Amino acid sequence: MVNTDQGNQTSITEFILLGFGNLPELQTHLFLLFLVIYIVTMAGNILIIMLVVTDQHLHTPMYFFLATLSFLETCYSSTILPRMLASLLTGDRTISLRGCIVQFYFFASLVGSECCLLSMMSYDRYLAICKPLHYAGHMSGRFCFYLVAGSWINGFVAIAIIICLMSQLKFCGPSEIDHFFCDFTPVIKLSCSDSHLMELVTFIFSSLFTLPPFVLTLASYTCIIITILRIPSSTGRQKAFSTCSSHLVVVTIFYGTLIIVYLLPRTNTMRALNKLFSVFYTVLTPMANPFIYSLRNKEVKGALRRAIRKMLV
Repeated sequence: MVNTDQGNQTSITEFILLGFGNLPELQTHLFLLFLVIYIVTMAGNILIIMLVVTDQHLHTPMYFFLATLSFLETCYSSTILPRMLASLLTGDRTISLRGCIVQFYFFASLVGSECCLLSMMSYDRYLAICKPLHYAGHMSGRFCFYLVAGSWINGFVAIAIIICLMSQLKFCGPSEIDHFFCDFTPVIKLSCSDSHLMELVTFIFSSLFTLPPFVLTLASYTCIIITILRIPSSTGRQKAFSTCSSHLVVVTIFYGTLIIVYLLPRTNTMRALNKLFSVFYTVLTPMANPFIYSLRNKEVKGALRRAIRKMLV
C-alpha cells in the first residue's frame, strides 16, 4: 500500500517480510519447527522464573538476575516468533510501517537490556569469586533491583531516541525486507530519505550503550579466570568455575552471534548467512538458556526436583 506525496513520489505504508518465502515447500515444516521452539522457550523460561520465585534456596542475587533474564527472553521471543508463525501459517508476509517500527523498538530495546543484564550477572560472579568477603555487602537486594531497573531503562530509553529519528524517514520503495523481522539495516536500506545522520546517531548510541556492558563483561571474566587459575587445588578450581560456567556459555553464544551478524564485513557469503545467524540469537538462544542453566547448575536442578516432589505429594 502507498500514499501519494508531492509530485510523483509515493510513500509506502506496508512492508513485505520475505522471511523464508524462498522455501515454499518447507513452510509447513518451518511453522511446526518454530512453533515447537516457541512453546519450549516460553515453558522453559517461565519454569525458571517460577522456581526462583517459589524456592527459598534460589533467593540470591545470582538467581534474581537469572529470573530477570528468563523474563526478558520470553518478551524477546514474543516480539518476533508470533509474527513469524502467523506469516508461515497464513502466507501473509505484510507488516505495516508502524508495526515494523514498533517491532524493531521492542526487539532492539530488549537486546540492549540483555547486554546490560549479562554484564550485571558477570559483575555478580566477579564479586562472588574474586571478592567473596565483599559480596554480601555489595549485592544487597536494593542494589540488585537498581541494577536490573537500570538495565531495562538503558535499553528502552536509548532505542526510543533512534525510533524518533526512524519515524521521520520516508519509504518510497521497494517494499520488500529480506529478513524475517524488522531489523535496523534491512529497513534503513529501503528509505528514500537521507539516513546518514540517523546511521551516525545509531552508531554512537549503540557504542555508548552496548560497548561498556561488553567491556565490563569481558573484564569481569578476565579477572574471574585469573582468580580461578590461582586456586591451588583442582577441586577448588572446578567448584569456582561451576558457579559461572553456565553464564559464560550464554554470554559467549549471545555476543558471538551478535558480532557475526552486525560487525563482520558484509561479504556475499555473510549476507547469505546473515538470516541463519539471526535465527541463532533471536530464536535459538532464548530457547537454549533455560537448558544451559538447568543442566549445568546443581541448585536449579535441586529446586526442580523439590518442585516435582511437592507436586507428586
